Amino acid sequence: MDRSAGELATAAARRMEERLTWYQALTAQERSWVGLVAQAGISEFLAWFRGQEEVAPSAASVFANAPQELTRSVSLLQTLDLVRTVVDVVESRVQSLAGPGDEQLLRESVLRFSREIAFAAAEVYAGAAEARGAWDARLEALVVDAVLRGEADESLQSRATALGWGDVAPVTFVVGAAPTGVASAAAAVDLLRRTAGRRAVEVLVIVQRNRLIAILGGTEAPLEVVTEMVDAFGSGSVVVGPTVPHLFAAGRSARAALSGLAVAPAWPHAPRVVEADALLPERALGGDQPARRLLTDRVHRPLAAPAQAPLLDTAQTYLEVGGSLEATARALFVHPNTVRYRLGRVAALTGYDLTVPREAWTVRIALALGRLGAADRSSTPVLRREQLEKPSNRSVATS
Repeated sequence: MDRSAGELATAAARRMEERLTWYQALTAQERSWVGLVAQAGISEFLAWFRGQEEVAPSAASVFANAPQELTRSVSLLQTLDLVRTVVDVVESRVQSLAGPGDEQLLRESVLRFSREIAFAAAEVYAGAAEARGAWDARLEALVVDAVLRGEADESLQSRATALGWGDVAPVTFVVGAAPTGVASAAAAVDLLRRTAGRRAVEVLVIVQRNRLIAILGGTEAPLEVVTEMVDAFGSGSVVVGPTVPHLFAAGRSARAALSGLAVAPAWPHAPRVVEADALLPERALGGDQPARRLLTDRVHRPLAAPAQAPLLDTAQTYLEVGGSLEATARALFVHPNTVRYRLGRVAALTGYDLTVPREAWTVRIALALGRLGAADRSSTPVLRREQLEKPSNRSVATS
């Protein structure tokens, strides 16, 4: 066995070259790592066999040459292929390696040794995977925290790239209540990851205090994905922010979703999975300035255009009389069909149907916000250019 160690290692490398496609694709340096491990495995078997198998074989001496490099370039399955190949080579030469009557002893010893080394390899890879998982979890928390704070800087880019999120698009921010209990929170995170994997969707997940936050990437149908994930969240609404082109614009989606979650209790009949845009009126009432601007831009601004004055009058009158076509027609001195036509125009222009109570209430708030904004602009004094450039005499004297 001692005299044949080098020959066995060479034969194992030759067989891997012939049968294993992944080995053929390795670089010269990576092949040398695999060869060192194979040679170390044979040497360790000889030391273990010479010691009459009194102690368990040492996996450390087998993988000590380049364990970390090996785990980066060769998977656990490929490592098991390596062990299997070396065992096959040794078994094929049992007749020439063992003395008469010792063939069965050598064969059983090789199998026992290979079993121990396979378990040792699994331990090496499990340790490396746990270390990578812990590091990825820290990076993931830092990336989500940067998104929450709206920090689209170089550090976010480098961390996102390390997580494989450098070119993931589009991106959607999702937030809801976290389930109570540490075990429940961990199970919720696992459920989110499994669901995302089943849908081939990228996901970043953290539990932050009493909130469960997920950032979905690579899906154009976030509502469908979140509907499958909804059981992972605690009670209450799960708010889906607007979809943005990439992770570095996810701060806008995060702000909208968090604002929606804060005011979701104001809508008692809100669906379990609700878009942040569906909560625009509640967000506006809660003081969310972007929501106010968005409502004004969607509803008041198009209706307040001079060419749309009949539509604005019709919408305001329809809302004031309680949603009656006939009462609106009488107030405007037009036919009810005209009112009906104008309401259709309003829906096409703004996206809100005034015959639906929820949407009518949204339009009412949007029009009120638009009128308040117009009143604020008209009441703001306009200074002449001379007043802005030159201080008054009284100001100079005071100075």
